[in-house]
Amino acid sequence: MTLRARKTQEVTTYQPQYGAARIFFLLTVIVLICVLCFIHIVEFQKKENLTIIPPRVVPKKHHDVCTVQPLSPKEDLEEKLLLESIAWPETPPLPTPLSMNETSYPAKSTFTILPQTGGGQWHVGDKLKVLIKMCDFQGHSKKSGGDVLFARLHNPTLGAGVAGKVEDHLNGSYSAVFSLLWEGSAWVEVTLVHPSEAVTVLRRLNSEQPDRVIFQSLFYSGSISETTICNVFLRSTEQPLCNYTDLHTGEPWFCFKPKNLNCDTRINHSKREVKQNLKANEEKLFQLGVNMKVSIPASGPASVTVLPRPKGQAVVNSSNMESGLSGYYYKDEWQTLSGTKVQQFNTPSAVTQCLKGKVVHLYGDSTIRQWFEYFNGALPDLKEFDLHSHKQNGPFMAMDIPNNILMTFRCHGPPFRCHPVPISELRYIANELDNVIGGTNTVVIFGIWAHFGSYPMEVYIRRLQTIRRAVIRLLNRSPGVCSQPRPTQNHSHREDL
Repeated sequence: MTLRARKTQEVTTYQPQYGAARIFFLLTVIVLICVLCFIHIVEFQKKENLTIIPPRVVPKKHHDVCTVQPLSPKEDLEEKLLLESIAWPETPPLPTPLSMNETSYPAKSTFTILPQTGGGQWHVGDKLKVLIKMCDFQGHSKKSGGDVLFARLHNPTLGAGVAGKVEDHLNGSYSAVFSLLWEGSAWVEVTLVHPSEAVTVLRRLNSEQPDRVIFQSLFYSGSISETTICNVFLRSTEQPLCNYTDLHTGEPWFCFKPKNLNCDTRINHSKREVKQNLKANEEKLFQLGVNMKVSIPASGPASVTVLPRPKGQAVVNSSNMESGLSGYYYKDEWQTLSGTKVQQFNTPSAVTQCLKGKVVHLYGDSTIRQWFEYFNGALPDLKEFDLHSHKQNGPFMAMDIPNNILMTFRCHGPPFRCHPVPISELRYIANELDNVIGGTNTVVIFGIWAHFGSYPMEVYIRRLQTIRRAVIRLLNRSPGVCSQPRPTQNHSHREDL
């Protein structure tokens, strides 16, 4: 921190009777300013000592590409259970050289709506089953599974939609199950997000090259500046490392040490590049509109007509839904299946009334930043305070003085793919939560996932565990806080290549 004083000269008429009083007043103001500055510096140092480990050189001591710190027995078991629950089917190795002829091709694959049991009609509450058969570019049936498929049932006219549960039979065929939740037409849509061969590539890259998204930091002192590579993991070289592992959360982060500067001269963080580490022809497995995020055609009718629920039939809820979903959209509004009442806020005045008197903290990536941008644009009395920060990085702050609303956004800590951001503004969500005072009028929303796509899943799980511990600490000291994690969304992984 640098305080700069500017001298100004005033031409005044000296009056002896007031000179002593003016001098005394001036000295008092100077002393008060010095005291306040000292208090601010002490508080700043306390805050920084909580969250940032003093950087140090680690000479010739390096981490393997994917070495992680051990967990407690409880969290280690949790991690194993999570990995088992999301385990993807094994996919066959790719031949060399790779030919597209035998890879999954949505244009020649099909889905078929299976007839209702007993040949009857469809009613609200029934299960709709769909058979999906994957074929390759030559039209031959696939013999193995592992394709990433997304299935949904929807009616654009009604503004209705629900996701289906896809089951992989590991032989090139899949089943999708939907619960019929509204009357009228229901259209089936099946999308190939990634072919199984692309999954093989992504799995190899995440295991062998998790550092393919390259970050950098600028080091600066006087007239000397250097830029070095940084990441969660750095490959072993003879170049020493600067260790920026967070003291409070334990989140690892390393940079190669500059040749002529110390580790404590690091001033910013940014994404440098994404290395293309694909083998010959593998880029053809990630063609948008060809074999990535493409709808699969139906072999017959693509929709059914749903009649009203028969008298006496049980109402569908999350406990008896085979798809395991918690809700669906109807008339463009979310309908929960758990029995919890969901209140809709469809007008700016209703949103403002809901947020009145609230302090709202948003933490995460661009999908959370978009929340801030939406509120800032939709609420007429919410005015952004210009912090002169980058429009993609933040931090941002907006206030609605008449309604006593304060809203903030801050990006999550590294890995974060961004334009250059000052190190002081790059903070871990867990550390930010530990600095939230809390109270019944405090709302915390966070979402973090997109910037972890190139790393092994263990890295992401451990970040969530550190955030959860901070949430528990926040709720223990302030039970009235409303804390809401934002779930991830389906997306392709082309940006992670």
